[in-house]
Amino acid sequence: MPLLRSGYFRLLACLICLCIGFGAGFGAGVYALPILTAEKGLSRTQLAELANQQTSAMRTGTFVRDLADSDAFHWGDGTVTVTNERIWLDGQLSPGPDYRLYLVSRFVETEAEFLAIKDSALQIAPIKAFSNFSVDIPQGLDISGYNTVLIWCEAFSQFITAAEIK
Repeated sequence: MPLLRSGYFRLLACLICLCIGFGAGFGAGVYALPILTAEKGLSRTQLAELANQQTSAMRTGTFVRDLADSDAFHWGDGTVTVTNERIWLDGQLSPGPDYRLYLVSRFVETEAEFLAIKDSALQIAPIKAFSNFSVDIPQGLDISGYNTVLIWCEAFSQFITAAEIK
């Protein structure tokens, strides 16, 4: 009996197709689920109100897409503003799961650089929106010694973006 007509070959071909389909579906789900469950970002009016309400010294930085470890799936774009009470982004992040906002004491733009200083980094909050988000800084936290805002994916230990704030 020729190999192509055997039931074993058909079974093997079906199993291979099933595994490929499962892998592709899982990969698409990991990427799509955060998009589907993301919170809505701030409106332009809300962003303007934040900028007008702040009384403490504001520092700003820019997320750019061309950092060393940024790529088509891991990037940030826009202006990030830091006060003693709040951090907000007027811009966008690439969608993904389990993003966290960190403050670090020196600018880094790669996964390896961040992992080397992660123990001294200050995790502020999870990121639930991929555009125009705002997070509160916990009361009593001294952020004056930090000059960089960094977005990190905890689930996959992936560098997303960073911005030096001045």
